[in-house]
Amino acid sequence: MSAEHGRLRVLAGGKSADAYDLSEQVGFVLRKANQRHLAIFASRISDLTPPQFAALAKLHEVGATSQNQLGQLVAMDAATIKGVIDRLKARDLVVLEPHGRDRRRLVVSLSDEGRNLIETLLPDALEVSEETLAPLTPRETATFLRLLAKLAEG
Repeated sequence: MSAEHGRLRVLAGGKSADAYDLSEQVGFVLRKANQRHLAIFASRISDLTPPQFAALAKLHEVGATSQNQLGQLVAMDAATIKGVIDRLKARDLVVLEPHGRDRRRLVVSLSDEGRNLIETLLPDALEVSEETLAPLTPRETATFLRLLAKLAEG
């Protein structure tokens, strides 16, 4: 073993690199939890991707809004939300119209078909959340969601 490999590297907090256990790392655990959630989502809501569902659900919640604002509301960058909206429009689930005062901006709203679809899927989405959180007690769920929101806000 070389001298370099024989030395312990010290990480932040005074822990050695030898103490690193992937299964205890936040990114790894979050990814595994997200994979579980996505599998549950796909088993209940198979005709939309999670980003498409998020866009429709937010439009149902807030009503017509600009494409850029919708992207911000669902935490997607401009390129991603544009692709999501394009796919939803191709399925006639949303309507795009020029903004009244600024013709360069697009306003996105639910079509009648999109409104019917999201209203049908919202109960399923609640069940997805319930199933995802099922291993937790109600108190743990509240704490988990509060802490996760805090992490998300940074």
